[in-house]
Amino acid sequence: MTAASTATIRVTLDDRDLRLTNVDRVLWPELGLTKGWLLQSYLNLAPTLVPHLRTHPITMWRYPEGVDRGGWWQNECRGAPRWVRGYSYTGKDGREHRHCVIDDVSSLMWLVNLGTVEVHPFPFSVEDAERPRWLVFDLDPGVPAGFREACSVAVTLLETLDGQGLVSLVKTSGVKGLHVFVPLNGTATFPEAKAYARTLAAFLGRERPDSVVDRQARSLREGKVLVDWLQNDRFRSTVAPYSLRATTPPLVSTPVDRDEVRAVAAGEAPESSLMFGVEDVVARIEHVGDRFAPVLTMQQSLT
Repeated sequence: MTAASTATIRVTLDDRDLRLTNVDRVLWPELGLTKGWLLQSYLNLAPTLVPHLRTHPITMWRYPEGVDRGGWWQNECRGAPRWVRGYSYTGKDGREHRHCVIDDVSSLMWLVNLGTVEVHPFPFSVEDAERPRWLVFDLDPGVPAGFREACSVAVTLLETLDGQGLVSLVKTSGVKGLHVFVPLNGTATFPEAKAYARTLAAFLGRERPDSVVDRQARSLREGKVLVDWLQNDRFRSTVAPYSLRATTPPLVSTPVDRDEVRAVAAGEAPESSLMFGVEDVVARIEHVGDRFAPVLTMQQSLT
């Protein structure tokens, strides 16, 4: 499939007919990138992305008029074809909520056709909604701290997890920070995972008080890297590996090798060496495969 000059095209994916609309609409005005380009990008990433979405309820950032026009965060799964799976639950507000579940390429393309630039899955599978598939630490630098400082904290966190006997993986957020994941796949409950993440974040704050903070208050975050452990709530979503971000130019949340992180932290490589566009990511996948594959299957217990 290629971005067409006509406004609407029809494609067949997973033996389903999809109508893709406004494919010539420009979503990144500074670069001239269209919705057709976005659809093609996600089609290229789909073989590696979809396994990380499958069975997970998702939230989405939609920019149907372009990233320069502002978008909105959408939780509810509205207007989906009957073949797009949904996950329903009653929220604390007593209301019924329904999220999309992206199990296949056709469901992904339907979602992107809505103008969805970013896909954020919840940490649980609909097959076991009470246990997280992973533990996650969101490393978010506060100005004047930047990406290099986030890499430095990531190195410390990865080494700390090594000391706990836990395999961990790291990816770029695609914006200004990093995400460190610990595969669990049903070996811990949400309260256990959140308590572990909170304890470890507080430990890092004590070990590196000049550069790490484990609390959200803006007044505490200036010049430090927030180790956000709150992402381990059941209904907190984190951007998926291989999801695009609504940045200019469009970057991708990309799994990276920890040696690459160490090089940036040490000043041996530029920060830009860990900023990837779609073509970069496709080439990395062809060369090294899916570095985040262990998140899908590895079972680990929290000590």
